[in-house]
Amino acid sequence: MDEPIIVGIDIGTSKICTLVARVEDESNLRILGVGIEPSQGLRKGAVVDINAAALAVSRSVEKAERTSGFEINAALVSLAGSHVSSINSRGVVGITGGIVDLDDVDRALDAAQAVAIPHNREIIHVIQRGFIVDGQDGIRTPIGMHGYRLEVEAHIITASSSTIENLRQCVGASGIEVSQFVLNPLASGEIVLSETERQMGVAVVDIGGGTTDMAIYIDGDVWHTMVLAVGGNHVTSDIAHGLRMPISQAEEIKIKFGHALQSAVNPEEQFTVRSFGGDAPSRISRVDLANIIEARMEEIFYLVLQEIRRSGYDGLLPAGVVITGGSSLLQGTKELASQVMGLPARIAKPQNLIGLIDQLDSPSYSTSVGLLEWAMLMSDTGQYIDRHGPKKAKNWTEQLKDLLRRLLP
Repeated sequence: MDEPIIVGIDIGTSKICTLVARVEDESNLRILGVGIEPSQGLRKGAVVDINAAALAVSRSVEKAERTSGFEINAALVSLAGSHVSSINSRGVVGITGGIVDLDDVDRALDAAQAVAIPHNREIIHVIQRGFIVDGQDGIRTPIGMHGYRLEVEAHIITASSSTIENLRQCVGASGIEVSQFVLNPLASGEIVLSETERQMGVAVVDIGGGTTDMAIYIDGDVWHTMVLAVGGNHVTSDIAHGLRMPISQAEEIKIKFGHALQSAVNPEEQFTVRSFGGDAPSRISRVDLANIIEARMEEIFYLVLQEIRRSGYDGLLPAGVVITGGSSLLQGTKELASQVMGLPARIAKPQNLIGLIDQLDSPSYSTSVGLLEWAMLMSDTGQYIDRHGPKKAKNWTEQLKDLLRRLLP
């Protein structure tokens, strides 16, 4: 086909979402197939039951194939979990011929990757943060510049090899090859952040079921990433313990009556629940529910704030925080985040989509749609993401066709 077909599989703790899309007019995504399935066999972003997880992935893929009419052979897959870590590195090379070309940039990035990584970890992403030519820093695109010495600052994201292999096995059980793993907050950031926010300095915080993922963007590039092993499922678990009820009922109550700010709830409001061992339904004050939720959500935002401070970039985020993910749907989340972190905050969801988008109009699907956006940034190395640099000899559409040709039989 003339227009590339892209597939993304978002494997989360609470749901698995497979999306099939066509790239139209070189920049627009038309969603052709959607497959959403409750997640099984995953905990805090990692596989704990490989057979259950593989079955859930298979069901999600089948739904997407049925709605799109395409057979899926390869896909980009989301990645999260506390096993993910990142470092910033620098690579230095001599410029051959006195003028920077793509070969020099590739060699500099290779040099940046020459860091000591434990044998049980593997590199997932190498993202350039900026270039320095003969001591002059702040260079975004060095191609064509004169000089003798090229330095690159790169952000390197690594993950546990065994966890990666387990995920690959789950997807492979459906006969699908993983084109690339993409870290959740990077995928979300592609779809929910504006270019102005990326340039000014912003943190994207994706609060999922089992993990909370964060990426800090400054000067248009990723400067720091982090995954916390705490998310919306912990809020649900707190409600179940505090009000003595099944997890499924606690989830329903959280969605229907939950609020992240106790002070914003009317003290008179009550709702009826049936707790464990109770013969008759009992009345619960909504303030008590909000009190349980606020404590956990406050902890999540405080941990994010601690990580921002630890990164050293806390004074470089005038655009504040952009919150997404399923748990951001809780009322009062934006206000609590702004209150705890002392930064401007907004809730974001995928925008400007066409096609089968009815189910995707929610912060829950930011990572899912972001995977498709990420595919349009991939270079032919599958790891190096150059958001600003010139394209190689072929235009990006040709590269994408070559890279994803396996998606169609």
